[in-house]
Amino acid sequence: MKDFHFDQQITFISVRDLEISSEFYEGVMGFPLMLDQGNCRIVRTCKGGYLGYCLKENPLPNKQEVILTFITSEVDEWYAHLMNKNLQIDHEPKINPKYDIYHFFLKDPDGYLVEIQQFKTREWEEGGKKEDN
Repeated sequence: MKDFHFDQQITFISVRDLEISSEFYEGVMGFPLMLDQGNCRIVRTCKGGYLGYCLKENPLPNKQEVILTFITSEVDEWYAHLMNKNLQIDHEPKINPKYDIYHFFLKDPDGYLVEIQQFKTREWEEGGKKEDN
């Protein structure tokens, strides 16, 4: 079988209010807008990673099944930045020994769970270096 690969990845979510979501993802999170399709906007979250949020009359009811995780070595800095934005943050950054991560959760304007996380495991760091080559 041929060795196929993907060049980029986009996760799409449904939102109630495009302007409020734009304020959160573009303003608060600082993700640059890559494409505005009218009722759907796509922002870049990192090299090759994108988030699309689309206006829907009735967004998905059970948002607890979706977790938008953003990986960074600056978890504490993100926590301090987001604490000043009057957001619903579940807890201070903490270590989760089961998964060997340092993280915290917050909710976006539509109730989606957003995780700001750092992997502490060496395997992730080594895998990331392979990916960058």
